[in-house]
Amino acid sequence: MGTVIVRKQTAFRLSEKLLADLKIQAQRCNRSLNNYVESLLIEALYNTPNDETVQAIEESKSGKHAGTLNVSSFENFLNSIDEAE
Repeated sequence: MGTVIVRKQTAFRLSEKLLADLKIQAQRCNRSLNNYVESLLIEALYNTPNDETVQAIEESKSGKHAGTLNVSSFENFLNSIDEAE
């Protein structure tokens, strides 16, 4: 059989607006509020990018390799991609 996950009941104080928004999003995802919030917390806590991804994010934010894309036509777009590399 699978691993049993033990859950402990706890309480948090949240703003009324945040709680209302969380309920809406949980409903849109067809999930319980508890399941939705737990999945958000797990993602925030355990889904950390590796070193290569962190470096790519920092490089992207710096604009170091930013170029200009020409989207006036598909051919110009492809040419502008080649120029950026």
